[in-house]
Amino acid sequence: MNNDNVASRSCAMLRPLAAAALLVGLSGCASIELQPLSQAEIKQAVNQDRTTLDKEVESLAAELTLEDAIARAIKYNAERRVRLMEEAVANGQFELGNFDMLPRLVASAGYRNRDSDLISRSKDSVTGAPSLANPSISSSRSALTSELGFSWSLLDFGQSYYAAKQNADRVLIAAERRRKALHNLVQDVRTAYWRVVAAEKLNASIRLTIKEAEEALVDSRKTEDEKLKSPLEPLRYQRQLLENLRMLELVEQELSTARIELAGLTQLPILKVRNLVEPRSTVSTVWLDTSAEQMEAYALQQNPDLRESIYNARIAQQETRRAMLKMFPGLSFNYAIKNSDDSYLINQTWQEAGVQVSFNLLGFLSMPAQRKLAEAGVALADQRRMATQMAVVSQVNIARLQYANAAAQYSRADAIASVDKRLADHTNNQVLAERQTKLDRVSQQTSFILSTLRRYQALSNAQAAGSRLQASLGLELPLEASRQTSLAELKTQVGKALDAWEQGRLPTLTTP
Repeated sequence: MNNDNVASRSCAMLRPLAAAALLVGLSGCASIELQPLSQAEIKQAVNQDRTTLDKEVESLAAELTLEDAIARAIKYNAERRVRLMEEAVANGQFELGNFDMLPRLVASAGYRNRDSDLISRSKDSVTGAPSLANPSISSSRSALTSELGFSWSLLDFGQSYYAAKQNADRVLIAAERRRKALHNLVQDVRTAYWRVVAAEKLNASIRLTIKEAEEALVDSRKTEDEKLKSPLEPLRYQRQLLENLRMLELVEQELSTARIELAGLTQLPILKVRNLVEPRSTVSTVWLDTSAEQMEAYALQQNPDLRESIYNARIAQQETRRAMLKMFPGLSFNYAIKNSDDSYLINQTWQEAGVQVSFNLLGFLSMPAQRKLAEAGVALADQRRMATQMAVVSQVNIARLQYANAAAQYSRADAIASVDKRLADHTNNQVLAERQTKLDRVSQQTSFILSTLRRYQALSNAQAAGSRLQASLGLELPLEASRQTSLAELKTQVGKALDAWEQGRLPTLTTP
């Protein structure tokens, strides 16, 4: 018997050691090592992303118009999709946060087992002497338990309530950021589109003028080598030709990147961004008839930056309430239905109900600091809102002034380009009649190209200034764009929106 007892005790002592060894072994197996990306994984991710981005893009069947370019950017641009997904994530967090306000209903089940009986002794509470009764067993060695419990905490409900209100404001912030991203996207597309139009309009003239200038430069160098004229005259001639070539090459370089920018914005292949349809090249000055005060009043209602700052101020106020809520006692209710197959229990199924009140007494020590921090957060949010309001007012006035200046610059550049066009035609006729030199034609043609470029630049700047004024006002395109909206429908909506902008009237304010 003694040997058996010693053996059983040895086994009992070895079991914890074996369990500890098993845990150590499992921990060693669970260690994680660095796994850098392989070239094959990077290539697969890149190809998958490219396929995902391109699979929904509708092919370009006809010439690309400005309305089509804006519609494609709105529907397919990757950055805009990111903003839409951010708004969807914020909306999902808001919907998920609403469930945190519900009570907790938890179902649980468990099984326990022990290798020996739970035997207990007792003693007399007065004398302290051991009880005469034999040791008793009050629990079986194994038992299966189950529980269905309901609990609700008033403090947790309050925290979840204010957190849900904050999430609701974050959804609205995501919507304002999407609006701002749309303003910037339309502005970038309009600017890049006019640059590509200018490149296509001037490309042939630039190439032909460069070719003529290089031929004239070769002839001048031959004249210099033959010493038929004074050395200064050919050198001045070459200097003027080289200066014209430099300006032409700068123009060509400046316009060369516009096609790539427009292709990236519209999610089109670069080779497809060709033969653009030049829109009606006018700059509407009707917007300048609207007073700055009217624009300021409209912007203070619709500007996305200002509305985002107001939402942030509300979030800070809700955070203050959440912080102060922690100072109140916690009141919780619970109710549960329990069951156990323990054979020693007389009532194997029973119900429990309880109410608990808790209060962190040491929380009083941090109350002044928490209140001060919360008030500072609200004051900071209010100050940011006021600063944003002043910035919006300044943006509106600056954008209005820039639009007026851009419209005036376009009008002047258009007149100069018209004059240079007529001068170039007369110079070409005189060169054909041998009354002017080739240098005169190259110089006049270069001036015409530069003035035409400045005209398109002024037109592009006016379009960009108009987009900045729209963005400052918060005057977004009245679109009903969604993933289900077809490209043709979106193109029609963009065309109507651009026509409405040309009319130059502020729409009636509506509550979103």
